[in-house]
Amino acid sequence: MNKVEFRQYEKMILTPAPRLVVRLAVPTTLSMMITMVYNLADSYFVGKLSTSASAAVGVVMVIQAVFQSFGFMFGQGAGSNISRRLSSSDKKAANRFFTVSFISSLAVGTIIMLFGLLFITPFMRFIGSTETILPYSRQYAYYILASGPALCGSCVLNNVLRFEGKAFYAMIGLVSGGILNMLGDPVFMFMFNMGIDGAGLSTAISQYISFFILLYMVISGNTISRFKISYALEGFSEKNIKFLLNIIQTGFPSLIRQALNSIGTSVLNRCAMPYGDAAIAAMTIAGRVMMFMGSVMIGIGQGFQPVVAYSYGAKKYERVRKSYFATVALSLIVMCIIAVPSFVFSEKIVALFRKDLLVMQYGMTALKCMCIAVIMQPISVSANMLFQSIGMSKTASFLALLRSGLYYIPLVLILPSFFNIFGLQSAQMWADFLTTITSLPFLIGFFMKLPKKDERTLIDEEYELEKSKICIPLKKA
Repeated sequence: MNKVEFRQYEKMILTPAPRLVVRLAVPTTLSMMITMVYNLADSYFVGKLSTSASAAVGVVMVIQAVFQSFGFMFGQGAGSNISRRLSSSDKKAANRFFTVSFISSLAVGTIIMLFGLLFITPFMRFIGSTETILPYSRQYAYYILASGPALCGSCVLNNVLRFEGKAFYAMIGLVSGGILNMLGDPVFMFMFNMGIDGAGLSTAISQYISFFILLYMVISGNTISRFKISYALEGFSEKNIKFLLNIIQTGFPSLIRQALNSIGTSVLNRCAMPYGDAAIAAMTIAGRVMMFMGSVMIGIGQGFQPVVAYSYGAKKYERVRKSYFATVALSLIVMCIIAVPSFVFSEKIVALFRKDLLVMQYGMTALKCMCIAVIMQPISVSANMLFQSIGMSKTASFLALLRSGLYYIPLVLILPSFFNIFGLQSAQMWADFLTTITSLPFLIGFFMKLPKKDERTLIDEEYELEKSKICIPLKKA
């Protein structure tokens, strides 16, 4: 055990679980919020052009979700395995998981980019562009597609840093890109008179800068796991394929969550078409505000994931319990603090992005329902992250299917028949309620079966041996 691994053990095992969750959650939450803020910045500045342009941003969100779905699949799949392998002193396996996931994410991101650029017009129509929205969505989507490989790769680098407990370094990479995008939007859109092209270009540049910053954080020695060229040169070897399948299996819940978010957004856009561009713009604005609120929940959950993965791998079961319940309690408090004022000032929040009477009317009700929805997320989102982080991918995949798939999409399709546009506005609220109720039996069953006592593992012995080497010279002195 080297000095980095020694400090890692002290941090991930000896630090009280609730304190460590909070400590790791602060940078991950800040980075998630900044990421969402620069998405909101696009909506804010593009909203100054026209209602159709504002709606186009919502349509193209589907593409970003596609890249993120694969990026998070590879990133979470690798990160969870890396954390558990490091907690059992298997550094070689951790290195291979990192290498295979990083190469795979760049390859898949490039394939999606090329496919999207080749069929950009029919793709935009398929995901919800009306004829008035299409010119704007095509322009904006070009840049989002071009930045796709960087977004996929960043998701892997970000997750590797997080799962090793290096959330601060992950935050630097994400926040830097977000700030640059917020500064770049008004410059490219209005100073250079590029309109929606400027918003897209600013986003693409920020994505690549963020990617290279995260890459530097990893290759400069801030992680225990390493990218190994020798593993990459093996190509589709039997060992690499085995590791890739493990990554996909572990990260599959992330793919489901993100992919269904993408499909759900596309279905929502199409169901909102009969109500006009104002409805699509309103749902886009409310959806982005909800994503900002939800990013706080995700950020706290991402602080929880490395703690529970490392603890479970080291067979410290009491830390698993404490870290989960601390995460739920913290999330409930924070989400209430955010959601209550957002509910009260929903109309004013929507008006910040588009001062169109119809957009404000539709968006206000949608945002109120979404504020109720986010308060119900801590139990279900934390449960999903728990099961994924400890390798229970089947349970995690099923729970991931619920919120944006088995519950949300049918509700979006069915409720408008009974409640008109309010059916669309309230669908997410009901989906979150049903998902939370469904998650409870899985959680109760898991904690009842979880061993009551911790177990001693190889990494405990290595830590004590290393500590004795440090302490002996001190006693002699």
